[in-house]
Amino acid sequence: MTMILATGNDAVRLLEHLYRYVADRMSGPRIQALRQIMVRNYHRDAVGHLRWRTAEKKGGAGLPPSSRVIVSPYDTSARYARHGHIISWKGFAAHLTETCAADGPNVITDVATTAAATHDSQVLPGDHTRLARRGLLPAEHLVDAGYISLPHLEQAAREHQVTVSGPLKSNPTRQTPPRRGLRPGRLPYRLRPSAGHLSPGAGQCGLAGPLPDLLTHRGPADGGTVTKSQCQPCPARVQCTTSRGSHRAVGFPPRELRDLQLRVRAEQQTFEWKSRYAVRSGVEGTVNEFAHGHGMRRCRYRGQRRLTSSTS
Repeated sequence: MTMILATGNDAVRLLEHLYRYVADRMSGPRIQALRQIMVRNYHRDAVGHLRWRTAEKKGGAGLPPSSRVIVSPYDTSARYARHGHIISWKGFAAHLTETCAADGPNVITDVATTAAATHDSQVLPGDHTRLARRGLLPAEHLVDAGYISLPHLEQAAREHQVTVSGPLKSNPTRQTPPRRGLRPGRLPYRLRPSAGHLSPGAGQCGLAGPLPDLLTHRGPADGGTVTKSQCQPCPARVQCTTSRGSHRAVGFPPRELRDLQLRVRAEQQTFEWKSRYAVRSGVEGTVNEFAHGHGMRRCRYRGQRRLTSSTS
Protein backbone atom coordinates (compact mmCIF):
# COMPACT_ATOMS: atom_id res chain seq x y z
CA MET A 1 0.00 0.00 0.00
CA THR A 2 2.92 2.35 0.69
CA MET A 3 4.17 1.96 -2.88
CA ILE A 4 0.65 2.48 -4.27
CA LEU A 5 0.25 5.76 -2.39
CA ALA A 6 3.77 6.91 -3.33
CA THR A 7 3.03 6.22 -6.99
CA GLY A 8 -0.28 8.07 -6.73
CA ASN A 9 1.34 11.14 -5.14
CA ASP A 10 3.99 11.20 -7.88
CA ALA A 11 1.27 11.08 -10.54
CA VAL A 12 -0.62 13.93 -8.84
CA ARG A 13 2.51 16.09 -8.77
CA LEU A 14 3.11 15.37 -12.45
CA LEU A 15 -0.44 16.39 -13.36
CA GLU A 16 -0.18 19.55 -11.27
CA HIS A 17 3.10 20.48 -12.95
CA LEU A 18 1.64 19.97 -16.43
CA TYR A 19 -1.44 21.98 -15.51
CA ARG A 20 0.62 24.93 -14.26
CA TYR A 21 3.41 25.08 -16.82
CA VAL A 22 2.37 23.05 -19.86
CA ALA A 23 -1.35 23.77 -20.07
CA ASP A 24 -1.57 23.11 -23.81
CA ARG A 25 -0.55 19.48 -23.27
CA MET A 26 -3.32 18.73 -20.77
CA SER A 27 -5.66 17.80 -23.62
CA GLY A 28 -3.34 15.07 -24.95
CA PRO A 29 -4.66 11.48 -24.88
CA ARG A 30 -1.91 10.22 -22.55
CA ILE A 31 -2.50 12.94 -19.97
CA GLN A 32 -6.25 12.44 -20.15
CA ALA A 33 -5.77 8.71 -19.61
CA LEU A 34 -3.58 9.39 -16.57
CA ARG A 35 -6.21 11.74 -15.11
CA GLN A 36 -8.92 9.12 -15.57
CA ILE A 37 -6.75 6.43 -13.98
CA MET A 38 -6.11 8.65 -10.97
CA VAL A 39 -9.76 9.66 -10.48
CA ARG A 40 -11.00 6.08 -10.71
CA ASN A 41 -8.36 4.57 -8.44
CA TYR A 42 -7.64 7.29 -5.84
CA HIS A 43 -9.60 9.79 -3.76
CA ARG A 44 -8.93 12.48 -1.15
CA ASP A 45 -9.97 11.82 2.44
CA ALA A 46 -11.49 14.40 4.81
CA VAL A 47 -8.10 16.00 5.51
CA GLY A 48 -6.95 16.01 1.90
CA HIS A 49 -4.69 12.96 1.92
CA LEU A 50 -4.57 10.74 -1.14
CA ARG A 51 -6.18 7.33 -0.55
CA TRP A 52 -6.63 4.17 -2.61
CA ARG A 53 -10.26 3.52 -3.53
CA THR A 54 -11.93 0.51 -1.94
CA ALA A 55 -15.49 -0.81 -1.80
CA GLU A 56 -17.91 1.26 0.25
CA LYS A 57 -18.82 -1.68 2.47
CA LYS A 58 -15.21 -1.70 3.66
CA GLY A 59 -15.29 1.96 4.56
CA GLY A 60 -13.89 3.11 1.22
CA ALA A 61 -14.98 5.82 -1.19
CA GLY A 62 -16.63 3.37 -3.57
CA LEU A 63 -15.43 1.81 -6.81
CA PRO A 64 -16.58 2.93 -10.27
CA PRO A 65 -18.29 0.37 -12.53
CA SER A 66 -15.90 -1.89 -14.44
CA SER A 67 -17.22 -0.51 -17.74
CA ARG A 68 -15.49 2.82 -16.93
CA VAL A 69 -12.25 1.69 -15.29
CA ILE A 70 -9.05 1.85 -17.37
CA VAL A 71 -7.12 -1.36 -16.66
CA SER A 72 -4.21 -0.90 -19.08
CA PRO A 73 -2.18 2.22 -19.91
CA TYR A 74 -1.41 0.68 -23.31
CA ASP A 75 -5.06 0.35 -24.39
CA THR A 76 -7.50 2.65 -22.60
CA SER A 77 -10.51 0.88 -24.12
CA ALA A 78 -9.65 -2.45 -22.47
CA ARG A 79 -11.81 -3.38 -19.48
CA TYR A 80 -11.93 -5.90 -16.66
CA ALA A 81 -14.51 -8.70 -16.75
CA ARG A 82 -15.34 -11.80 -14.76
CA HIS A 83 -17.46 -14.87 -15.44
CA GLY A 84 -18.50 -16.58 -12.26
CA HIS A 85 -15.91 -16.82 -9.50
CA ILE A 86 -13.09 -18.37 -11.52
CA ILE A 87 -12.64 -16.79 -14.97
CA SER A 88 -11.50 -13.17 -15.14
CA TRP A 89 -9.52 -11.15 -17.67
CA LYS A 90 -8.62 -7.67 -18.86
CA GLY A 91 -9.31 -6.75 -22.46
CA PHE A 92 -12.32 -7.50 -24.66
CA ALA A 93 -14.78 -10.31 -25.39
CA ALA A 94 -15.07 -12.32 -28.62
CA HIS A 95 -18.29 -14.03 -29.75
CA LEU A 96 -18.34 -16.77 -32.40
CA THR A 97 -21.24 -18.04 -34.50
CA GLU A 98 -21.00 -21.14 -36.68
CA THR A 99 -23.25 -23.51 -38.58
CA CYS A 100 -24.06 -26.91 -37.06
CA ALA A 101 -25.82 -28.81 -39.86
CA ALA A 102 -25.48 -32.59 -39.63
CA ASP A 103 -24.88 -33.01 -43.38
CA GLY A 104 -21.91 -30.68 -43.80
CA PRO A 105 -18.86 -29.07 -42.19
CA ASN A 106 -19.26 -26.40 -39.54
CA VAL A 107 -18.55 -22.96 -41.00
CA ILE A 108 -17.93 -19.80 -38.95
CA THR A 109 -20.46 -17.19 -40.04
CA ASP A 110 -19.75 -14.34 -37.63
CA VAL A 111 -17.08 -13.13 -35.20
CA ALA A 112 -17.86 -10.13 -33.01
CA THR A 113 -15.63 -8.23 -30.57
CA THR A 114 -17.27 -6.31 -27.74
CA ALA A 115 -16.16 -4.53 -24.61
CA ALA A 116 -15.35 -7.02 -21.85
CA ALA A 117 -18.04 -5.52 -19.61
CA THR A 118 -20.77 -5.97 -22.24
CA HIS A 119 -23.20 -8.66 -21.13
CA ASP A 120 -23.60 -11.59 -23.52
CA SER A 121 -27.35 -10.98 -23.75
CA GLN A 122 -26.67 -7.65 -25.50
CA VAL A 123 -24.80 -9.33 -28.38
CA LEU A 124 -27.66 -11.15 -30.13
CA PRO A 125 -29.37 -8.16 -31.86
CA GLY A 126 -26.13 -7.07 -33.55
CA ASP A 127 -25.28 -10.67 -34.42
CA HIS A 128 -28.60 -11.16 -36.20
CA THR A 129 -28.32 -7.84 -38.02
CA ARG A 130 -24.91 -8.79 -39.45
CA LEU A 131 -26.08 -12.28 -40.41
CA ALA A 132 -29.17 -10.84 -42.13
CA ARG A 133 -26.98 -8.43 -44.11
CA ARG A 134 -24.96 -11.39 -45.40
CA GLY A 135 -27.99 -13.61 -46.00
CA LEU A 136 -26.79 -16.13 -43.39
CA LEU A 137 -29.57 -16.03 -40.80
CA PRO A 138 -30.38 -19.46 -39.32
CA ALA A 139 -33.90 -20.72 -38.76
CA GLU A 140 -32.88 -21.62 -35.20
CA HIS A 141 -30.01 -20.08 -33.24
CA LEU A 142 -28.65 -22.27 -30.42
CA VAL A 143 -26.99 -20.07 -27.81
CA ASP A 144 -25.39 -20.32 -24.38
CA ALA A 145 -27.49 -19.49 -21.33
CA GLY A 146 -25.76 -16.12 -20.95
CA TYR A 147 -27.17 -14.92 -24.28
CA ILE A 148 -30.78 -15.62 -23.34
CA SER A 149 -33.16 -12.78 -22.47
CA LEU A 150 -36.91 -12.60 -23.06
CA PRO A 151 -36.91 -9.26 -24.96
CA HIS A 152 -34.21 -10.47 -27.37
CA LEU A 153 -35.96 -13.81 -27.94
CA GLU A 154 -39.09 -11.92 -28.93
CA GLN A 155 -37.12 -9.41 -31.02
CA ALA A 156 -35.31 -12.15 -32.97
CA ALA A 157 -38.58 -13.87 -33.84
CA ARG A 158 -40.35 -10.62 -34.77
CA GLU A 159 -37.61 -8.91 -36.79
CA HIS A 160 -35.70 -11.85 -38.30
CA GLN A 161 -38.00 -14.89 -37.92
CA VAL A 162 -35.20 -16.61 -35.97
CA THR A 163 -35.99 -18.99 -33.12
CA VAL A 164 -33.42 -18.48 -30.36
CA SER A 165 -32.96 -21.61 -28.23
CA GLY A 166 -31.04 -21.75 -24.98
CA PRO A 167 -31.51 -22.60 -21.29
CA LEU A 168 -33.85 -19.95 -19.91
CA LYS A 169 -33.26 -19.41 -16.20
CA SER A 170 -35.91 -20.94 -13.99
CA ASN A 171 -38.03 -18.83 -11.66
CA PRO A 172 -36.10 -18.46 -8.36
CA THR A 173 -38.83 -16.65 -6.39
CA ARG A 174 -40.51 -18.08 -3.30
CA GLN A 175 -43.78 -18.24 -5.23
CA THR A 176 -42.47 -21.19 -7.27
CA PRO A 177 -43.26 -24.77 -6.13
CA PRO A 178 -41.98 -26.76 -4.31
CA ARG A 179 -41.01 -23.80 -2.11
CA ARG A 180 -43.38 -22.76 0.65
CA GLY A 181 -44.22 -19.42 -0.92
CA LEU A 182 -47.54 -18.56 -2.49
CA ARG A 183 -47.98 -20.18 -5.90
CA PRO A 184 -48.47 -18.10 -9.08
CA GLY A 185 -51.98 -16.73 -9.31
CA ARG A 186 -52.72 -17.56 -5.67
CA LEU A 187 -51.51 -14.43 -3.89
CA PRO A 188 -54.35 -12.86 -1.89
CA TYR A 189 -54.06 -9.31 -3.21
CA ARG A 190 -54.19 -7.37 -6.45
CA LEU A 191 -51.45 -4.89 -7.38
CA ARG A 192 -52.89 -1.57 -8.46
CA PRO A 193 -50.17 0.75 -9.83
CA SER A 194 -50.68 4.42 -9.06
CA ALA A 195 -47.93 6.96 -9.88
CA GLY A 196 -45.20 4.35 -9.49
CA HIS A 197 -46.64 2.91 -6.29
CA LEU A 198 -48.97 0.03 -5.61
CA SER A 199 -51.97 1.48 -3.79
CA PRO A 200 -54.68 -0.38 -1.84
CA GLY A 201 -58.15 -1.02 -3.15
CA ALA A 202 -61.30 -0.08 -1.28
CA GLY A 203 -61.42 -1.79 2.08
CA GLN A 204 -58.29 -3.84 1.38
CA CYS A 205 -54.73 -3.53 2.60
CA GLY A 206 -52.68 -2.88 -0.49
CA LEU A 207 -52.66 -6.01 -2.64
CA ALA A 208 -55.91 -7.78 -3.47
CA GLY A 209 -56.74 -10.51 -5.96
CA PRO A 210 -54.63 -12.95 -8.05
CA LEU A 211 -51.02 -12.00 -8.83
CA PRO A 212 -48.67 -13.61 -11.39
CA ASP A 213 -45.30 -14.85 -10.18
CA LEU A 214 -42.59 -12.22 -9.93
CA LEU A 215 -40.34 -12.68 -12.92
CA THR A 216 -36.60 -12.27 -13.26
CA HIS A 217 -35.65 -11.25 -16.77
CA ARG A 218 -33.51 -8.64 -18.48
CA GLY A 219 -35.61 -5.90 -20.03
CA PRO A 220 -38.29 -3.34 -19.26
CA ALA A 221 -41.16 -4.33 -17.00
CA ASP A 222 -44.12 -2.69 -15.35
CA GLY A 223 -44.06 -2.56 -11.58
CA GLY A 224 -44.07 -0.49 -8.47
CA THR A 225 -43.49 -0.61 -4.73
CA VAL A 226 -45.52 -1.76 -1.76
CA THR A 227 -45.01 0.42 1.29
CA LYS A 228 -44.20 -0.97 4.73
CA SER A 229 -47.60 0.05 6.13
CA GLN A 230 -49.33 -1.80 3.27
CA CYS A 231 -47.14 -4.90 3.33
CA GLN A 232 -46.74 -5.74 7.03
CA PRO A 233 -50.47 -6.21 7.90
CA CYS A 234 -50.85 -8.83 5.16
CA PRO A 235 -51.63 -12.28 6.68
CA ALA A 236 -49.73 -13.99 3.82
CA ARG A 237 -46.58 -11.87 4.16
CA VAL A 238 -44.44 -14.76 5.45
CA GLN A 239 -45.25 -16.79 2.35
CA CYS A 240 -44.82 -13.79 0.06
CA THR A 241 -41.48 -12.23 1.05
CA THR A 242 -38.71 -12.38 3.63
CA SER A 243 -37.79 -8.71 3.16
CA ARG A 244 -37.59 -6.60 6.30
CA GLY A 245 -37.12 -3.31 4.48
CA SER A 246 -39.44 -0.34 4.44
CA HIS A 247 -40.97 -1.33 1.11
CA ARG A 248 -41.12 -4.12 -1.44
CA ALA A 249 -40.45 -3.62 -5.14
CA VAL A 250 -42.18 -5.86 -7.67
CA GLY A 251 -42.03 -6.05 -11.45
CA PHE A 252 -44.08 -7.69 -14.20
CA PRO A 253 -43.13 -8.22 -17.86
CA PRO A 254 -45.58 -7.43 -20.67
CA ARG A 255 -48.11 -10.20 -21.33
CA GLU A 256 -46.45 -11.33 -24.57
CA LEU A 257 -43.12 -11.84 -22.79
CA ARG A 258 -44.84 -13.62 -19.94
CA ASP A 259 -46.49 -16.05 -22.37
CA LEU A 260 -43.20 -16.54 -24.21
CA GLN A 261 -41.43 -17.30 -20.93
CA LEU A 262 -43.93 -19.97 -19.94
CA ARG A 263 -43.77 -21.61 -23.37
CA VAL A 264 -39.96 -21.66 -23.52
CA ARG A 265 -39.60 -23.00 -19.97
CA ALA A 266 -42.01 -25.82 -20.74
CA GLU A 267 -40.41 -26.65 -24.09
CA GLN A 268 -36.86 -26.88 -22.74
CA GLN A 269 -37.92 -29.66 -20.39
CA THR A 270 -38.72 -31.99 -23.29
CA PHE A 271 -36.35 -34.68 -24.60
CA GLU A 272 -36.73 -33.37 -28.17
CA TRP A 273 -35.51 -29.89 -27.17
CA LYS A 274 -32.58 -31.26 -25.18
CA SER A 275 -31.49 -33.46 -28.09
CA ARG A 276 -31.68 -30.53 -30.50
CA TYR A 277 -29.80 -28.20 -28.17
CA ALA A 278 -27.01 -30.76 -27.57
CA VAL A 279 -25.71 -29.98 -31.09
CA ARG A 280 -24.51 -26.62 -29.78
CA SER A 281 -21.67 -28.27 -27.82
CA GLY A 282 -19.63 -28.35 -31.04
CA VAL A 283 -19.00 -24.60 -30.88
CA GLU A 284 -17.02 -25.09 -27.66
CA GLY A 285 -14.44 -26.98 -29.69
CA THR A 286 -14.28 -24.07 -32.14
CA VAL A 287 -13.73 -21.60 -29.30
CA ASN A 288 -10.99 -23.83 -27.89
CA GLU A 289 -9.27 -24.02 -31.29
CA PHE A 290 -9.39 -20.25 -31.68
CA ALA A 291 -8.06 -19.67 -28.17
CA HIS A 292 -5.26 -22.27 -28.08
CA GLY A 293 -4.49 -22.78 -31.76
CA HIS A 294 -4.77 -19.22 -33.09
CA GLY A 295 -4.10 -17.02 -30.05
CA MET A 296 -7.54 -15.40 -29.89
CA ARG A 297 -6.96 -14.44 -26.26
CA ARG A 298 -4.08 -12.14 -27.10
CA CYS A 299 -4.86 -8.76 -28.67
CA ARG A 300 -2.83 -7.92 -31.76
CA TYR A 301 -4.16 -4.39 -32.04
CA ARG A 302 -5.00 -1.52 -29.72
CA GLY A 303 -8.57 -0.30 -29.54
CA GLN A 304 -11.85 -2.18 -29.94
CA ARG A 305 -12.55 -0.65 -33.35
CA ARG A 306 -9.41 -2.12 -34.90
CA LEU A 307 -10.01 -5.47 -33.20
CA THR A 308 -13.55 -5.57 -34.58
CA SER A 309 -12.50 -4.69 -38.13
CA SER A 310 -9.78 -7.34 -38.07
CA THR A 311 -11.94 -10.21 -36.82
CA SER A 312 -15.37 -9.61 -38.32
